[in-house]
Amino acid sequence: MKGVILAGGLGTRLFPLTKITNKHLLPVYDRPMIYYPIEALVRAGVTDIMVVTGGRKSGDFLSLLGNGEDFELKHLNYTYQKGEGGIAEALGLAEHWAAGDKICVILGDNIIQRNIVKMVRDFEAQEVGAKILLKEVPDPERFGVAEIDGDKVLSIVEKPKDPATNLAVIGIYMYDPRVFQVIKELEPSERGELEITDVNNWYIRDGSMTYEVLDGWWTDAGTFDSLLHASELVSQGGANLVDEPVAK
Repeated sequence: MKGVILAGGLGTRLFPLTKITNKHLLPVYDRPMIYYPIEALVRAGVTDIMVVTGGRKSGDFLSLLGNGEDFELKHLNYTYQKGEGGIAEALGLAEHWAAGDKICVILGDNIIQRNIVKMVRDFEAQEVGAKILLKEVPDPERFGVAEIDGDKVLSIVEKPKDPATNLAVIGIYMYDPRVFQVIKELEPSERGELEITDVNNWYIRDGSMTYEVLDGWWTDAGTFDSLLHASELVSQGGANLVDEPVAK
């Protein structure tokens, strides 16, 4: 399996900090934000990784990360997203590099307490389809919200006014190679973007979407409040903790 980290966008909610650098290079406690998704993938045994970035400061990723030596990687791949066409559009840029393999996608501002070792192993054993990671939250109306029935995902509604559940879809997704054709057939949303929720709902209609509910805390770091909260959480107990041996 290959890993894709989506780290583009302008980070307007973090102005003026993001006038001088990409959001994903800002510090979260003692490390740059981008370190956390890379560590999550590496600790789950996913070491073939592409970073999708964009904006005027994209070259800073290469200056910081190089070929991934700090993570004991032999090589780190990069590609560039022009403009802000949405998460799904950014993922579509990895098609040629993915070369028909399954992929694990992490949004660059997502930080978790536990690791995704089990999720990766489970999806590797899943013949076809996709897998999403869910987390119970107190404010589901801010997120894509999943409605489930047993082991099935029935639907995902983006930022619903009246959420059916409190299960938010966090920014960690896994897909089989069909995802790139799905992206090509998407229509832009009212925001003019290709939405990852539309990709996930395609797999739900296909009957091949699975899910797991996250243990431990999760946060993004895309606002001043969540950036501060993420630093506090990491300072109190770390991130990407592994409860079992790292996958090989």
